[in-house]
Amino acid sequence: MAILGINCFSHDTAACLVVDGEVVAMVEQERLDRTCHSRAFPDDAIAFCLAQASLDLDDVAVVAMAQRPFLDLGRGVVDAVGRVAPKRLAAQLYTDARLVAREVAFRRRWHYRGKLVHVGHHDAHAAAAFFASPYETAAVLTIDRGGDYLSTTFRQGAGNEMSTIGQVRNPQSIGEVYSALTWYLGFTANADEGKVMGLAPYGCDRYVDDFRRFVRFEPDGRYRVDFSWFDYPRDRRPVSDRFLQRYGPPRPPESEITDRDKDLAFAVQALTEDTGLHLARWLRRQSPSGHLCLSGGVALNSVLNYRLLTEAGFDDLFVQPASSDAGNALGAALWVQHQLLGRPRTWHMAHPFLGPGTHAGAVRTAVQSWARSPAGREVAVRASADPAAEAAQLLAEGRVVGWYQGRAEIGPRALGARSILADPRRPEMRDVVNDRVKRREWFRPFAPAVLDERGDDYFVGYRTNPFMLLVEPVRPQRRAEIPAVTHVDGTGRLQSVTRGFHAELRRLVEEFHRLTGVPVVLNTSFNVRGEPMVNRPEEALADFTQTAMDALVIGDLVLEKHAHRTGEQRRHLSVRT
Repeated sequence: MAILGINCFSHDTAACLVVDGEVVAMVEQERLDRTCHSRAFPDDAIAFCLAQASLDLDDVAVVAMAQRPFLDLGRGVVDAVGRVAPKRLAAQLYTDARLVAREVAFRRRWHYRGKLVHVGHHDAHAAAAFFASPYETAAVLTIDRGGDYLSTTFRQGAGNEMSTIGQVRNPQSIGEVYSALTWYLGFTANADEGKVMGLAPYGCDRYVDDFRRFVRFEPDGRYRVDFSWFDYPRDRRPVSDRFLQRYGPPRPPESEITDRDKDLAFAVQALTEDTGLHLARWLRRQSPSGHLCLSGGVALNSVLNYRLLTEAGFDDLFVQPASSDAGNALGAALWVQHQLLGRPRTWHMAHPFLGPGTHAGAVRTAVQSWARSPAGREVAVRASADPAAEAAQLLAEGRVVGWYQGRAEIGPRALGARSILADPRRPEMRDVVNDRVKRREWFRPFAPAVLDERGDDYFVGYRTNPFMLLVEPVRPQRRAEIPAVTHVDGTGRLQSVTRGFHAELRRLVEEFHRLTGVPVVLNTSFNVRGEPMVNRPEEALADFTQTAMDALVIGDLVLEKHAHRTGEQRRHLSVRT
């Protein structure tokens, strides 16, 4: 039985295919249409998922869309009145009507006459967390800016079903508050919240007490935002006149970052952590399970996640890597599979490599074509019997390496398939990769990818974390050893490189460890600022050409811009099909 999940009515559109209970394919539309946080209907993503399983849409029993048009009209009325924005309800009705129109267009375009099910926004978030987890029972917490007029839900999962035990309605939303500050600090709301998280440790606590008065916690797990400081409920600018009078005008995009900006980032991060702990601790008191599953856009805040794991009373935590709205394609399909149809669970997310891959022949054809270009004629290209070992050697020599291997990972974090890698021992690598390769802001940190069995040697309170969704303290005695991946506050947003997760990445880190004595490499996503992660070989080659990357390891081919090894001769690649 095949179920196609689609997130298609807002940002981060995506598709996911579940066949007989197994997730066989998933991809974000942005990877295919090359538009960050794409809002386009995910026709390309749907086509990829079907092709991956050699199916036509007629073979799909159910299409599950992660949105419910006209959901609870009464809830919408309350929302509009609560926001003092009567026009909002009319706008929502118009939006819902457009959603229905897009659904009709989808049926016509794909000639689909089968069953179509709408799954609530937070239902999909919760399903993507719990049903992808390895737990038989768990507390399930979703935290988002909003969806279906909710910002937060509390649930209990057992086997193939979940029950709701509480919720927080919009406009009460810590996600909205964080996005408001993202906008105020000169970044793009609903896209650049990770930049605020990276900037926060450069600040101090001078505004923390102020911000803690912005949100009042209630004994039933809920909270209330003081809207004298924020205007997002009225669909005006995100912050209020009172906020501007207290803290000054917003930072213009691309302008200098001041101490005020750093301190405001610190404050909103602290408020978010406090609020998340309030929610999770209340849920822990209601839940008989010591496992916590977390989803929603706020679940990408890996600093918060570590605090929930270590301070909320749970024994362990699961966050799947596409926990933002893109993951609702996965959640919608799993909701239908388990919650709606009652099918038993046979799958959990052991790895995230569900996206497109490229056949070795296609990689070679792309490289051969590129090698005939002016840029390609300046690069040495060779086939390798052990590309991971060659990449490790290049890293140990101080080169920055593009890494393109196998099927792509889902989610915004590079987990071993589409990465840019560097030597974490060299402090200059943070600035080299940020400025000359990624072309992004100076304050953004990089991930340490560490051999799982050595994690405790390098991180305090180490927990295995293959999806790069926890920030853990680097042991003080190790910070000088891996300075390029140690953030200003002494932490690292690490990735545990476990056995059986990604064989080539594991081989690379093991070989780097053998060469240098350090079981850690610097890992960041293979893209430059303003573009999604690379998908096709041509995109990897373009980024390699246009940046200061020294080498590209793509499949079994190694490309070097500068051949430093004695006696090494440049030779053209001979493609054999």
